[in-house]
Amino acid sequence: MTLNNGAPTSQGPAAGTARKPGYAGTLAAACGAVFVAQVANALPASLNGLLQQDLNTHGSQLTWITAAFMIAVVCFEFTFGVLGDLFGRRRLVVAGTALIAAGSTVAALAPDVRVLWVGAALNGLGAGAMFPGSLTAISAVTRTVRERAHAVALWSGFLSAGAAVSPLLGGMFAKVSSWRGSFWVLVALALASMVLTASLATESKAPEGRRLDVPGQITFAIGLVLVLYGAVEGPESGWTTLPVILAFGIGACFLAAFVLVELGAESPIFDLKLFRNRAFTVSSVVAVIGMLAFLGACFATSMWLGPVQHQDPIRVAVPFLLLQGPAFLLIPVVSRLLHRVAATWLLTSGFVLMAIGCLLFSRMDVTDTGLGAFIAPSLLIGTGFALTVSSVTAVALNSVPRHLAGMASATTNMLRDLGFALGPVVVSAVALSGAGSAFMANLPGAGLNGGQTAAAREIASAGGPIAVNSLPPGAPGSAAHGVALEALGSGFSTAYLVCGAAAVVAAVLTAFGMIGLRGSGTTEDEGSGVLPSSSDGRTPDPVTAG
Repeated sequence: MTLNNGAPTSQGPAAGTARKPGYAGTLAAACGAVFVAQVANALPASLNGLLQQDLNTHGSQLTWITAAFMIAVVCFEFTFGVLGDLFGRRRLVVAGTALIAAGSTVAALAPDVRVLWVGAALNGLGAGAMFPGSLTAISAVTRTVRERAHAVALWSGFLSAGAAVSPLLGGMFAKVSSWRGSFWVLVALALASMVLTASLATESKAPEGRRLDVPGQITFAIGLVLVLYGAVEGPESGWTTLPVILAFGIGACFLAAFVLVELGAESPIFDLKLFRNRAFTVSSVVAVIGMLAFLGACFATSMWLGPVQHQDPIRVAVPFLLLQGPAFLLIPVVSRLLHRVAATWLLTSGFVLMAIGCLLFSRMDVTDTGLGAFIAPSLLIGTGFALTVSSVTAVALNSVPRHLAGMASATTNMLRDLGFALGPVVVSAVALSGAGSAFMANLPGAGLNGGQTAAAREIASAGGPIAVNSLPPGAPGSAAHGVALEALGSGFSTAYLVCGAAAVVAAVLTAFGMIGLRGSGTTEDEGSGVLPSSSDGRTPDPVTAG
């Protein structure tokens, strides 16, 4: 057996335990890269209220700031995985950090929300390269399941650390200067990560059998963008309007074409054969549903505190420390659990905690501006996320032979990030549609004079209840502020319930979908290509396995 660089390795126990050269540097660079990528992802969370005021945005425009980032990530993550295998994961991560530096510069200088979308999309492209590139780079320098579990847990912890710090960063700069300053800090972080990766990370490739799949990439990107466009615009434009109907219809056709293309492709970016492995299939499905629940709850929280309650950005950041912080603080615990506890239990327990947290969120009073009600549900969801995000990734990577790690990591990242992309879209669709209906139903009985009622109805028709909720005192339609606030509270409470239901579905699928599996993952073995797991769901160490 040889290492990736061709150097022979001894047989026996030492071969299974010795770390590969460059392990520490690659792990440090990968953690730094994913931290920066996630800061770019989460930065708008504490800024939604300020962006609404400064750039005069309405509901779907705020959704597009987050959606533009995640759509760019999801659409091109497959191809970035191939590029990393062909040309090197270190090069891919460096290129991704350069894109984030460019996108953050565009965002910092944005004169309106449309330019901000461009900056968010560039940041998403960069993150789309950094997520699979950094994860596969880690896989290439680890030798055992225990070591890989520790590395993945650390990587996932820094993923959440970036998301936890990002809203605080945005809130601090919003207090002392402008929201634009936080994007300039992100430029500096991206440049620092670029230097760290170039100087410390070990280059790795896996070009065998890997080629660009242009037809698959085109059909997937067009289909996904159109479907998500319809989901974002539906609540405000109307679900039966022609653009929305066409977006759904044409998008679905392109996604169907993508599946057909991949079935016949010589080198698919999305190898459907991976789904013959039940552990990989279950972890992939629950990654989409569970991460939808998590980021949906995060997005609902940022909207509840920002554009709905108009709270100070620093206060908006506080719940995110509880939502994202546990995944970083619990790195040592999760790393041990990944090796000692069956993935079924970790995933199921995590999703149950997330479901309980979402249920508690749905019972909050929108007129209460205190942060006390956020503590318990945020901690529950954050702890549940800590248990699930590393487990999903570890199961997926350990379920396939090492030579498929590049495609598996790209697929896992894409599906997890698809859930992240769907979260804000689903929450926005549910909350804004429900709020719009409730506002129009309750407005006639609010006891307002005719002029205020007509103005509020006109403003709500153009920008939804969130626009009415943001009117300054004395402006036409501002008397309907209370009606709009109650409608938004009802809409986002329903959205929290939807997120909770998604978490319950993920828990059930995990609990029953992995029944009978011999383990939560596998690792490479010289004889068979994979090393079977023990019957209790834990993966044995390659050194001691028979």
